[in-house]
Amino acid sequence: MDDERLNRQLLIEGWNQEALDNAQIGIIGDDDSLASMYLMSSAALGINDFVVIAPSLDERLINVAKSVNPELKIKFVKGNYTSQNLNCLLEDCDIITDVSHYGLANKLSLNLGYDKYKPVIRGLSDEEGFKVFTYERGREWSELESIISQPSFPNEHFDDPVLDMIASGILLEETKNKLMNEKISNELIVYNREPLADIDKSDNILVIGAGALGNFVGLGLGYSGFENITFMDPDVAEITNLNRQILLYDGVDKSKSATLAKRLKEFFGINAKSREQYFNSSSRIHNYDVIFDCVDNFETRIVLSEKCKAKNKILISGGTNVDAGQSVLYNPDVDDKTPAELLGLYDILGQRKLENYTRERASCVYRPDPSVIMTNQVIGGFMVDAYKRHLSGQTIENIFYDSKSDTRT
Repeated sequence: MDDERLNRQLLIEGWNQEALDNAQIGIIGDDDSLASMYLMSSAALGINDFVVIAPSLDERLINVAKSVNPELKIKFVKGNYTSQNLNCLLEDCDIITDVSHYGLANKLSLNLGYDKYKPVIRGLSDEEGFKVFTYERGREWSELESIISQPSFPNEHFDDPVLDMIASGILLEETKNKLMNEKISNELIVYNREPLADIDKSDNILVIGAGALGNFVGLGLGYSGFENITFMDPDVAEITNLNRQILLYDGVDKSKSATLAKRLKEFFGINAKSREQYFNSSSRIHNYDVIFDCVDNFETRIVLSEKCKAKNKILISGGTNVDAGQSVLYNPDVDDKTPAELLGLYDILGQRKLENYTRERASCVYRPDPSVIMTNQVIGGFMVDAYKRHLSGQTIENIFYDSKSDTRT
């Protein structure tokens, strides 16, 4: 089953699953969601062995990780990394991922990395964004202080699980690259935004597509406190989906949208619903305040753009491939171009007539496109963050993510 589950990433040219299978990762965390997000996504990718030092883990995400990856081993030490005496727990780890928010742990992890020639992947988020940097001995850097938290000891800190989702995807991309001897970023990876205002979370939200993007958009909306979410997707889950559609772990041969809605209702107690149908030009959207486009084909994306323009609806459109993706917010009150126009989808499809377009289901078994979890969680997180920023009255920049870039955008 594991080979089937990981099939989509095994199709990637040069992919070295053995390097992931045999790795042990040390995680230094805080009392928030970032360490758990990173562990869950890493487990879905096929990393099996973790040592975690943190005050707590999110049991919902850890249960997802264990359900997706039956080979998972976690040595969990409950507490903070505040002493070199804990180094013995991390000495056999191939990589240390430090996502803590206090300076003593950061300095201890960097010192361990220096002494033992271990890479340390550092991730830090706050209300103004996040930073990710990979440190290894011989890579001394004058701005290293910028990734060390100011508090010397554990204390309360701002946490946004949506930023954690994005940051953990980038952290995992760096982890994968290091384990496979591929290029890591030469620069500090930074995402900056203004702090969010208090927002109304009672909007009626439609998420079209309950695959990988839909999973992470749903997770981000649930963590953010949005209460009314409908997922539209008629497809059933397959084993090959589970390397990235992590919330569907018990939904093989069952409806994706129904399984996802059920899972988020269990996690967050929200009003999550399912519409098991494809979106087309006759689909009704008048009851929804915002539409999230998580579909996997250009034709439906064009129909969505045209429908939202005609009905004056906010549309947040996301798309991914193995290495890249984009998040585009369309506000009909201020934007001239829809996502389909902005992304040139009409030219790509050769001005194909769409009035009578009907989406035909094609199983992943017969459409074996390579796919991984990281770009989907990064773009899914950016889509949710774009909506929260929109509701806060901020100006939104469209995100074009490239995992092979030093800056990622």
